[in-house]
Amino acid sequence: MTMQTQQLLEDKIKALRATMSAEQWADADYLLTSVKDLEQADKAFAFRLMQRVKNLAPTKANAQLLEKLTAKALALHPELATIVSTSCSAKEKPIIRLKRLVKAAVGVSGQANFKKIKYPFLYFVICPFLLFAFYQILLASPRYESQAQLIVKEPNGMATLDPAMAVMSGFGLSSGNTDTQLVQSYIHSNDMLTYLDSQLNLIQHYSDTEYDVISRLASNSSRESQLEFFLSVVNIQIDENSQVITVKAQAFDPEVAHKLSQLLVQRAEWYINEVGRNLAKSQLDFVQTEHKLVQEKLNSAKSVLLEFQRRYNLLDPEAEGMALQQISYRLEGLITAKKTELITLSNSMTDEAPMVLQAKGELNSLEEQLNNERNRLTDKSGSDRAIDSEQRSMGVGEILVKYSDYKINLELALQGYTSSLISLEKSRIEAYRQLKYLVVVESPTLPQDASYPKVFYNLALFLTLAIMLFGITKIILATVDEFR
Repeated sequence: MTMQTQQLLEDKIKALRATMSAEQWADADYLLTSVKDLEQADKAFAFRLMQRVKNLAPTKANAQLLEKLTAKALALHPELATIVSTSCSAKEKPIIRLKRLVKAAVGVSGQANFKKIKYPFLYFVICPFLLFAFYQILLASPRYESQAQLIVKEPNGMATLDPAMAVMSGFGLSSGNTDTQLVQSYIHSNDMLTYLDSQLNLIQHYSDTEYDVISRLASNSSRESQLEFFLSVVNIQIDENSQVITVKAQAFDPEVAHKLSQLLVQRAEWYINEVGRNLAKSQLDFVQTEHKLVQEKLNSAKSVLLEFQRRYNLLDPEAEGMALQQISYRLEGLITAKKTELITLSNSMTDEAPMVLQAKGELNSLEEQLNNERNRLTDKSGSDRAIDSEQRSMGVGEILVKYSDYKINLELALQGYTSSLISLEKSRIEAYRQLKYLVVVESPTLPQDASYPKVFYNLALFLTLAIMLFGITKIILATVDEFR
């Protein structure tokens, strides 16, 4: 019976093929029209022709129509089951073939019931949303948030040092927003967490089993996990324009949140003050070291000048040089007058006259004295045997030049000493002050209402993401099914 039915259907197909042109036989839409015409009269023949349409245009609609006709044909002619089985593609997976056979066996009504029990939107969107809402509304532990606002201030560092010293030392330069970043880094550091835990038992509070397991910290957490959790509950915001630091601390209890915020502010203020004191100490040490060097230079210049004066037995070489020059000028005047007198006497007397000889003797004495005075200006050699060779080789002019060099060095050293002394006194005063200090703009608040979790926001966000993910998954599955 099965072979006869199959042969009968094949004969009908051949007869229909003979009545059509090649273009019509290859046109799926044209053959689909014939299938709809034959559906009421001959379901078996319509089923067989629909297989041809499905092979020409393997769309989802044609596949569904073929399944529908297969079910109807099997209901009227069970012997067609062999044709249905052999019509499956050789590449079709066994599980898909089994599914098609089950659908055909249960009939059209059974297929509809099978589709009705599948609710992917309910399973993948509504149920997770309800579970998340149950957790957010009933299970999630409330978290309270305390807020404080701070700002770092510092005096004008250029007022501490003398301008010349400030430029050379580099102090007084603006640090920009470095101080605010320093406060943020310290609050989010392991040192801060250790201090807070020692003062407030913070880790025990965050890991208390009284609170829900998702929100709290694990009791056996590592140090890295504790720091990561601490960073998630202590938030710091910095205003780029005003440099105001906003510190927000969360805890499961409002009193703990308030105390935590207070300790954060106090410890941050201590840290900034400690940094300021260290900077002041470093600045004072630097100025004291520079002052010692300047003082040593001044003492050295004084010693060199005093030794030079002692060596040449001079109080003021400049005044002595002027005195020697005046003596020389006076001797030159006397010599000129004596020469004139000698010429006058020679005109009226002989060379052997007593007055002429006396005048010549006085002239020789004046010239010898002038030579001695000139030697004193240009050469120190004389009868003083205690003076060494270096002293005897130097004249008053050279002595005056060296004395001027020593005196200039002394004046420069004295000016540097004066400037260094002023800077040292200012630094000593500044060392007792805070170079940087923390100003509390807003004191830590005591929260009354829980800030977290934000139930409506979290539910809306979760539902939106779930719907988007579900839609994307449906599109991907539909695309894969279309190209199958």
